[in-house]
Amino acid sequence: MYEVTNQLKKTGFSVNHLKRIMERNNGSNNINTQEYFCILIAIDGFEINVQGRDFTIKNESMLFAGPHKEVFVRNTEGKDIYVIAFSAAFYEQSSMDSLLLNSTLFFNYESDIFIAPFITDRHIIEKFIIERLLKFYEKGETLYISAAHNTVKAFILDAMLFAEDEQIEITDNLDYVSCVNRFRVLLQRDFKEFKIVTHYAKALNITSRKLTEMTEFVTGKTAKQIITEKVIAECYKLLKYSGFTISEISYRLGFSNEGNFTHFIKKHTGKNPSEIKNAADASVVNHSGSF
Repeated sequence: MYEVTNQLKKTGFSVNHLKRIMERNNGSNNINTQEYFCILIAIDGFEINVQGRDFTIKNESMLFAGPHKEVFVRNTEGKDIYVIAFSAAFYEQSSMDSLLLNSTLFFNYESDIFIAPFITDRHIIEKFIIERLLKFYEKGETLYISAAHNTVKAFILDAMLFAEDEQIEITDNLDYVSCVNRFRVLLQRDFKEFKIVTHYAKALNITSRKLTEMTEFVTGKTAKQIITEKVIAECYKLLKYSGFTISEISYRLGFSNEGNFTHFIKKHTGKNPSEIKNAADASVVNHSGSF
């Protein structure tokens, strides 16, 4: 479990070398992003497992991970990897900020992370996130927070050059966009146990109708559709990549039994879980045989 630093608790922002984070957590390679958004700046390449799926990160890459992700890192010895963590409350200062948090960088149902290459020289980036922020930190908290916000925004905007999001339209309705962002953070945390709109509406202290009005305004989808898409996406990932049995997957995703799980998948995809799993297994075999 990632130990939240005092700075992160106080300001909603922190930047640390990955080595320091691991040392602070008794050498553990496991990190839970909790309610925070994370950007890993990989000067050097390494390997990472997110939500049970392996990824190889190349040199000079940015990795974006949303809240409530289980992360395990490997091959990091002697590597320069920086971790920027921040809360939604820290970052959201405008409607555009909220829209960027709601983007595919942090909420991509097909993959638990988003990876983009640097578009700036690595040495400039190191100076930008370390030396520059340290100077602002020494100057005072107010300027430091402003500089930190601008740093996060710069990395997000750079990554958006490689994202396939539809055109992001600026809106003055910050309350709606911010609330939908909080909904999706809660959904990432609670989707296994709660698959009904009322749970999330109650947690946000609004009605189910109001939550759906907000999600339709921001995403063009109802709250129920967003919940269903999230559950289906997680089902597909586990069926394709986890190696668990269908019974184990149904349990891990919070279904009372395998029958209910199968009915849910069949209803929303037209396929049984076994069909999806067998197709994924066949794809792996065919791919391996092509070399």
